[in-house]
Amino acid sequence: ERTLYLNPENGYKLTHFIENSRNCDPHNWDDVHQCMSLLKRMHQEHLKVDHSFDIASQINKYEQLRNAPSAYRDYDQVKQRVDKLLKYVDRLDKDWTLCHIDANADNFVFDQNGKVFLIDWEYAGMQDPHVDIAMFAIYSMYDQEQIDHLISLYFERTIKQEIKYKIYAYVAICGLLWSNWCEYKQSLGLDFGEYSLAQYRYAKEYSLKVLNYLKGSKDGNY
Repeated sequence: ERTLYLNPENGYKLTHFIENSRNCDPHNWDDVHQCMSLLKRMHQEHLKVDHSFDIASQINKYEQLRNAPSAYRDYDQVKQRVDKLLKYVDRLDKDWTLCHIDANADNFVFDQNGKVFLIDWEYAGMQDPHVDIAMFAIYSMYDQEQIDHLISLYFERTIKQEIKYKIYAYVAICGLLWSNWCEYKQSLGLDFGEYSLAQYRYAKEYSLKVLNYLKGSKDGNY
């Protein structure tokens, strides 16, 4: 986005208004390809800031803020699996650069000429770029086939199985993050319906998927 003014004290920002704009349609693969190309270019700039987005601490923060047990009866088991995945991805080699974190389809905006912009940088911080791919996928509520296609659009080449499963791990981890966020918001009277259930489902299903994969791989010592 074209930033015109930014107050470093309180974060107030003015940006150029995008005339006749529309959001990315996550089910239009031409749109998604353009968005992934923009996201990848941003990652390849290797921009640095003095703060990171710590997913583990954010998961715990929203868990504490809801100030009540989770509505999901198997939450503790799912959280344990996600904790294992956090330790697993922590020891993997990764690029460490500025990431958007909330890189969902609604934050990619097309102008009337078809140029795409990335807006809403509230959560941005240093992280693994693969987190941004996972975030786009789970916000769009993609199934595994769609997630795989998203990954192929970002990389534009064949990738190793380990990288795909690392992104699956982030799908589970980020799913629990936003599930906890939704549960906290629900404690304030807001209801996110199917989105909330989908995020928990990502945490539950993809944590099992990745851990089962790791048991049969050379990376089994997670």
